[in-house]
Amino acid sequence: MEVSKDHIATLLDNGLFGSAQMLGCFLVTSPVTNSEASPYLKAENLVLQGDALYGEKEFRRALNMYKQALQHCKFISKQSMNNSRSSFSTSSSRSSSPSSMNGSPINENEVKFKITLCHCALNENRAALVEIEGIPPKARTLRMNLALGKLYRISRHNRSAIACYKDCLRNCPYVLEAVTALAELGVSSKEILSLFPQTSNRGRLPFDHLDPARWLHRYVEAQCCIASSDYKGGLDHLAELLQQFPNNVHILLEIAKVEAIIGRHDEAIMNFEKIRAIDPYIVTYMDEYAMLLKQKSDISKLNKLVQDLLNLDHTRAEVYVALSALWERKDDRKALSYAERSLRIDDRHISGHIMKGNLYLSLNRPDAAVTAFRAAQELRSDLRSYQGLVRSYLALAKNKEALFTAREAMKIMPQSAKALKLVGDVHASSSSGREKARKFYESALRLEPGFLGAALALAELHVVDGRHKDAVSLLERYVKDWADDSLHIKLAQVFAATNMLSEALTHYQAALRINPQNEAAKKGLERLEKQMKGMDPDAPDEEDDNEAEDAEGDQEEAEML
Repeated sequence: MEVSKDHIATLLDNGLFGSAQMLGCFLVTSPVTNSEASPYLKAENLVLQGDALYGEKEFRRALNMYKQALQHCKFISKQSMNNSRSSFSTSSSRSSSPSSMNGSPINENEVKFKITLCHCALNENRAALVEIEGIPPKARTLRMNLALGKLYRISRHNRSAIACYKDCLRNCPYVLEAVTALAELGVSSKEILSLFPQTSNRGRLPFDHLDPARWLHRYVEAQCCIASSDYKGGLDHLAELLQQFPNNVHILLEIAKVEAIIGRHDEAIMNFEKIRAIDPYIVTYMDEYAMLLKQKSDISKLNKLVQDLLNLDHTRAEVYVALSALWERKDDRKALSYAERSLRIDDRHISGHIMKGNLYLSLNRPDAAVTAFRAAQELRSDLRSYQGLVRSYLALAKNKEALFTAREAMKIMPQSAKALKLVGDVHASSSSGREKARKFYESALRLEPGFLGAALALAELHVVDGRHKDAVSLLERYVKDWADDSLHIKLAQVFAATNMLSEALTHYQAALRINPQNEAAKKGLERLEKQMKGMDPDAPDEEDDNEAEDAEGDQEEAEML
């Protein structure tokens, strides 16, 4: 029985790629298709075999098949040209065969796009760009334009990327990836909205009749606000969308992501938990959730999250950022290896760069941290990359660079209390700048009265200047309204420094009631107990010394064995 291309096409249509690629081996080696007289059949069969291999994720082999198919197409084109030069009498005396037609039996542009996809899967973006640019602009489909826009953006050809994304929206205004990309590339909401067809009903979604408030326009406004660091405006638009489409997982993810960026951690955690309740199998942005859980020292939830993500899809970058967050409290170097692995999967994964930068700071490598935070900032400037850069520059004693970075953040986010605090942090690092720091912290609190970070920083400034009563007064005012463990820890530290040990004990205990996993509270309580016993809190324990000796002995035994 002859092997037919229809058989392999049926297998491909049903997703049976393994069987398809095995059958394809018979098809491409068939004596019929190997005949020099039928290169068009060979080309078609090579494309089918390439499709089967692509489905099996054997991208390198698929790439080879597609390239061979294109070579056969070139041969067909030459043959067609030779046939066209033959005498009209000969050609008119017989019917045209497929091999004598001027057109290629396969769509060469489609094959070039398949080659592009293979290069992308192999992270060969430069080769992918060269291949897809060979497709004439008028022949590019919506999918091709979106892929080309992404490749131009990766290559930092932003103008060309903008042109491709605009073409996508002119064709179909519902390509939300293009909306987000244009917003991040600095295109205004007015310009994006002008691309949408005004009267055409083509491409309308089933729920358009529910849209008296023009939800798509509001979505564009939200993305443009977020991209321009107007986080409050972005959240307002997203909140309105959520009212219109309750439990919309995509909108909830966008809200949680922004809340994580601007430091509204409790609200972000609540939204991530709501998302997981709606869709427990989602992976997108779950590394952001993991980083928040690590910051809150909620190790049991973090451990459960990481296990779930590993079971869902261990090939995603988010999974390894979450693993990095889990390991950070145990082993910084192992955590760093996971962060680097996330970037090997996707070198444009922003939270991977931010995690890497924070870990380099923990390892006392601020120079490497600067590189990581800059990489994050090049992809998308947000508050966390600015905060990381300022911390890194201060650790390197590069106060001018730190101040320039903090001022840049303040310029981009003029209504952000977090950006004001960042400038204050730089001034607070030198004794001559403390008064300026105080003014920035107070301005941040006027702008956002509930900003605990600024309150804690101002309290620390009072302590450094010897104004312990002012620090206590400020912190106690916030403790009345905010059940936050960090406030109680700071109060405990101030009381311990002024030898008010019983008050310090009360606040350490309060911090542990709020967050039993808080390591700072546990260590502070240990120090306090030593103080209350009249011992030096900085003196090493005898047990610690013995443990160190035992560890050295264990190492020697291991080497001997």
